Amino acid sequence: MKVSSVQSNVEMMKLKLDITMNLYPWVQMVVFSELCGYGPLMHTAQAFPGAFEAEMQEMARKYQIWLLPGSVFEKRGEETFNTATVINPQGEVVSRYSKMFPFYPYEEGVSPGHDYCIFDVPDVGRFGVSICYDMWFPETVRTLTVMGAEVILHPTLTGTIDRDTELSICRAMATVNQCYMFDVNGLDAGGSGRSVVCGPDGRVMYQAQNNEEIMPIELDLDNVRRSRQFGVLRLGQPLKSFRDHMGDFSIYWPDAQHPYLDSLGPLIKPGRMDKLAELKQRETEMLEHHDLQTTYKGMN
Repeated sequence: MKVSSVQSNVEMMKLKLDITMNLYPWVQMVVFSELCGYGPLMHTAQAFPGAFEAEMQEMARKYQIWLLPGSVFEKRGEETFNTATVINPQGEVVSRYSKMFPFYPYEEGVSPGHDYCIFDVPDVGRFGVSICYDMWFPETVRTLTVMGAEVILHPTLTGTIDRDTELSICRAMATVNQCYMFDVNGLDAGGSGRSVVCGPDGRVMYQAQNNEEIMPIELDLDNVRRSRQFGVLRLGQPLKSFRDHMGDFSIYWPDAQHPYLDSLGPLIKPGRMDKLAELKQRETEMLEHHDLQTTYKGMN
């Protein structure tokens, strides 16, 4: 749906829910896009629990559905998080998830979450939640999968030219983790649309366009279980192979040294090449000065 950054979108979300449940009364779960409620500006941050969750809980109870109403900025002490809420058909908050990888350096001021989010839908299966840039780090979806997630709900807010790349990543994550992926993008201040649902074989089940759209998708989680038992298209069995040959990846050791990654420079917004050259020169001079000081102290 279209997302405004200058006024609340909550009433429109409620209207879209009314329309959805009128058109498709068989629907049991609804997912909105990232930062759908109030848009992408951090001054809208609020404490949890709060008014937004309460209104969404009421809508979940009204229609007896599972509801993931995108995310909103959460004020938690002195920090701000990008947080999604999972609400069950009784209107209860069963889980919250804070985005692990804020889109630095663009999402400056947003703190990363540290806890994974999975929840069980009785008699259906296990679901996991990730948000937008999280998907660019395969460890996040892999961890949810290892925890048993069969469906990944992935609200996003992408209005930039890398949307094609994200669609490729979504297919790849669905394939290598043998799960369903719901990558739900907004419009206007909420993104450029083109939401996509991928199956456990990586195939696109449905892709929306650049207009407002309701995507009623029926899932058969036995497809996930068959894929994980017999392989992707009866071929590769990546989850079993990962289990059997997990190894000990030294790059993840707490005391591991990463000289190449350290050489890439600071995490900053790209600028003009001449400005970047000046910054690189200053970094070099600072490092040389540090080495000189260290050598001088050693001589003393």
